[in-house]
Amino acid sequence: MANLIKLHKGLNIQLQGKAEETKLSLKSNGRYALVPDDFEGVTPKVVVHEGDMVKAGDALFVNKQYPEMKFTSPVSGKVTAVERGERRKVLCVKVEADNEQNYVDFGKKDVEKMDGKDIFEAIMDAGILGYINQLPYAVVAEPGRPRTIFVSALRDKPLACDFEYEVKGQEQDFVTGLKALARITKVYVGVGKDSSLLSHISNLEHVEAVVFDGPCPAGNVGVQVNHLDPVNKGEMVWAIGDPTVVLFIGRLFNTGKADFRRLVALCGSEVKKPCHVEMLVGEELSTLLSNSYDADHHVRIINGNVLTGRQTTKDGYLGAHSSEITVIPEGDDADELLGWAMPRLKQFSVNRSYFSWLFGKKKEYVLDARVKGGERHIIMSGEYDRVLPMDIYGEYLIKAIICGDIDKMEQLGIYEVSPEDFALAEFVDSSKLELQRIVREGLNNLRKENA
Repeated sequence: MANLIKLHKGLNIQLQGKAEETKLSLKSNGRYALVPDDFEGVTPKVVVHEGDMVKAGDALFVNKQYPEMKFTSPVSGKVTAVERGERRKVLCVKVEADNEQNYVDFGKKDVEKMDGKDIFEAIMDAGILGYINQLPYAVVAEPGRPRTIFVSALRDKPLACDFEYEVKGQEQDFVTGLKALARITKVYVGVGKDSSLLSHISNLEHVEAVVFDGPCPAGNVGVQVNHLDPVNKGEMVWAIGDPTVVLFIGRLFNTGKADFRRLVALCGSEVKKPCHVEMLVGEELSTLLSNSYDADHHVRIINGNVLTGRQTTKDGYLGAHSSEITVIPEGDDADELLGWAMPRLKQFSVNRSYFSWLFGKKKEYVLDARVKGGERHIIMSGEYDRVLPMDIYGEYLIKAIICGDIDKMEQLGIYEVSPEDFALAEFVDSSKLELQRIVREGLNNLRKENA
C-alpha cells in the first residue's frame, strides 16, 4: 500500500474550457523548432548549420558548460534557420520535416541488464537529459549522480492535461522509464489518490509510490520533494515535474528511438471544442490553433498552463514541457459597468469579495489575463502561506530575495523551491508582485554566487 500524504493548503481554480477526453487528429505543416529558452540554465552552442540534413535524434545544439549534453531534433529533415536575437542570443533552431521520418538508432536495450552509468549516458546521448530538471536552482540537470529522483505523475493545475489519460496504452513505456531511473538511484513517484498507475509501479524495485491528496499545488514536484526528502545545501536531486519525460525514457529503451511525442490539451474558455491532440515537442502551433477560436476576439494564447506558461502566438512552437495550449480572453476590451460596486456573480475571488462564492466550489469561471491592479509594496498578510503547502516562510523568503540577502535566502529554504511553487501565491497576491520572476532571479543569482 502506497504512503498517503494529505495536504490542506492550496487552491483549486475551476476554469471553463477543460479538454474533453477525445483526441483530435491533425496533419502537421512540417515546421518545427527547438527553443533553448525552454531549457532553464542552458547556454546553447549550435552544432548545425542552415541547410544541414538531420535525423530525429541528431543534436541541434549542446550546452556550452557541458558539451556532452545534447539537445536533439524531434524530426528528421532540413535545418532551415538558426534564429538569433540581441547579442546573438540563440532564439531557436528551425527544422522542416521530411515526408518520411528517419530516426537515429540508439538500439533497444534491456534496462535490467544495465548499470546506472550506462543508463545515464544513453539518456544524455539521446538528448533527454535536458528535459530533466534538478533542485537546487530549478535548472536543467547537470551531469552527475543525483541523491534521489522525484517524479510527479499528478497534474492538478487549472485545465491541466490529465496524465492518467495520456498514459493509457503506454503503461509499459512508463514502467520501463521508471526502471531505468531506478538503476541510477532511488525514485519517488507522486500520484493522485485514484491513480491507475499504482498497480503498475507498486512492485518495482527502488521505486516508491506516494499518494498526494489535496488541492493544487499538490502535484508540484517541489512540494512533493519538500514533504518526502527536502534538499539541503550541497545536495542535488532530479525533480521531474513533467511525467511525459519518463515516457520519453521508456520509449528510448523499448524502441531505440528518441521519440518526443506528447499529448497536449487544447483548452481554455475561448476554445470552441476543447480536446486533446498528439504533437511533437517543437511543433508549430498554427495547425492546432487554426479555426479553434474566434479570431475576432482579443485572446491570450499561452504555451503551457495558465499559471506557469508563457505567452505565445499561433505561429509559436510547442514548448519542451508544455502539456497544454490555453486560450483565454485578453481582457483589454472589457467594459464593466460600475466596476467594484457590482455583485459580480460570474467573477472569481479568493477572499469572497464577490457573491460568486455562494455558488460553491464546483462553479466554473471565465478568467481573463488582466492583473486588475498595479504593483505595490509587499503586504505581509499571510496570503502566500494559505496556498503554499511547504515548510517555508514564503513571504520572508520573497523579501530576502528582493533584498539580495543570500544568507537569509539560504536559511529560509531557497534551495528547496522553484518558481512554479509560487505560481498560486502570485495569483492571490494583493501586492501584484511577479513572484515567479523574483524567485527565478534569486535562484540565478545564488547559482552564480555558488559557481
